[in-house]
Amino acid sequence: MNPSISTPPPLYRPNARNAHQRLPVTGVILAGGAGRRMGGADKGWLDWQGKPLIERAIAILHGDCTDIVISANRNLERYAQWGYPLVSDPLADFQGPLMGLAAGMRAATQDWVASIPVDSPYLPQDIVRRMWQTKGGHDLVVVRSAGHWHAVICLCRRALLPQLQRYLDGGGRRAQGWFQDLSFADLTLPADLLRNCNHPEDMT
Repeated sequence: MNPSISTPPPLYRPNARNAHQRLPVTGVILAGGAGRRMGGADKGWLDWQGKPLIERAIAILHGDCTDIVISANRNLERYAQWGYPLVSDPLADFQGPLMGLAAGMRAATQDWVASIPVDSPYLPQDIVRRMWQTKGGHDLVVVRSAGHWHAVICLCRRALLPQLQRYLDGGGRRAQGWFQDLSFADLTLPADLLRNCNHPEDMT
């Protein structure tokens, strides 16, 4: 099932405000993947508990981020219904999540950027605030579970864009590769909160 929307729920519109103070962070939703293990589906529009995955991703970021950018490479008119800025990869053929992160960093209005994949609906609602509280004096926070990095669930200074762009320009696409030479903090979460929806059976 591919749910659609006519009008975004008022809670998640760009001008909606929460009672508590938001952080100086632009949230970036990485929704530009090829979805190969899902038969080529645009995962942002797959049904998860009665709502599209993109709605869940917006809900995760909306409470703590000053603004949100959606990185997508197809169905742009549908994503535009949410009212948030859209960015796309400058190269064709689905270049990977780091390309989307770089595009989101270029479009960010805040000094900090928090990125999450669109297919990680189990992330805690306060993931951005947890990363913010973990950063200390570092310019980058990367989320991990026991023995595994989740490199595109991260909080980073927008000023790191040149380093990321050099990595991409040199042909780097592996998400774990770009930050290994940087000083960073890590936030460890239980593996069940970091599950991705990679296969049809993951949607139930």
